[in-house]
Amino acid sequence: MTRTLKETDREKTAERLLKSSANKFYDPDVDIDWAAPLVEGKHFIPEERSSLYKTELWEKLTPEQRIELGKHEVASIATTGLWFEILLMQMLLKEVYDEDPTSSHAQYALTEIADECRHSTMFARMASSIGCPAYGPVPWLRKLAKLMPTISYGPARYGAILVAEEVLDRLQREQMNDPNVQPLVRMVNRIHVLEEARHVTFAREEVTRGMAKLSKKEIIYQQFIIALISYFVTRAFINPGVYKAVGIRPKEGVEAALNNPHWQNTIRYAGERIMPFLQESGLIGKPGMFFWRRSFLLPAK
Repeated sequence: MTRTLKETDREKTAERLLKSSANKFYDPDVDIDWAAPLVEGKHFIPEERSSLYKTELWEKLTPEQRIELGKHEVASIATTGLWFEILLMQMLLKEVYDEDPTSSHAQYALTEIADECRHSTMFARMASSIGCPAYGPVPWLRKLAKLMPTISYGPARYGAILVAEEVLDRLQREQMNDPNVQPLVRMVNRIHVLEEARHVTFAREEVTRGMAKLSKKEIIYQQFIIALISYFVTRAFINPGVYKAVGIRPKEGVEAALNNPHWQNTIRYAGERIMPFLQESGLIGKPGMFFWRRSFLLPAK
């Protein structure tokens, strides 16, 4: 059964997170050596996390092309993360607009927005530093996503935030300690992981608190909308344009990736921490099962 969190608990959590934010935060402009050259021969992501790993297309690539593909994939993931963080900031501002700004809860939300501003700048600067464009999501999804702050609310809104943050977090935790990954990418990942831990705590408690207040009819909608958003989140990570960098037609690359069991397993691996929490919270249910399975966060039947 979902534990109900009282308003006093909400303020205590926010106060603790505010203290943590004051004691430990990073400034990417200062804490990252942007002038350092890339290390020749090092990867940008572990090979087994590439969307085309072990496919026929992958086997045709030279070692240098595999590194190049990984470079563009990490840039795509980072700039898609940037896009989602902008959506997150919009949603948090919408929440704060109606709150008492003197409350610790509102002040932590504003602190999180400040964190996300730095992260967004950091992701953009990393993409530029490694010589990649700002891929982000495909244009039609970018337009469609403008509806997200309107169609999502309560637990589904925070749950979708958690999916985006925790899926990315799982991959970044793995990469930040991998000596075969570029030092620049590892440092960007390390900063993001350490600061996102506070955001995850904040969002998880909002989900728990919000679910306790919902009617059965509202829960059905929440289960559907979080699954729909999560489907688009996982589909958006790799922009089709990355495949052009190694001479692969985007349509062919996307088809190979979506049918690649290794890529599907990577997405499931990345969701292994957040999915049990969403299940326990009651946000995973029959109304959203089609999209959960299509997202690869849950296995197909």
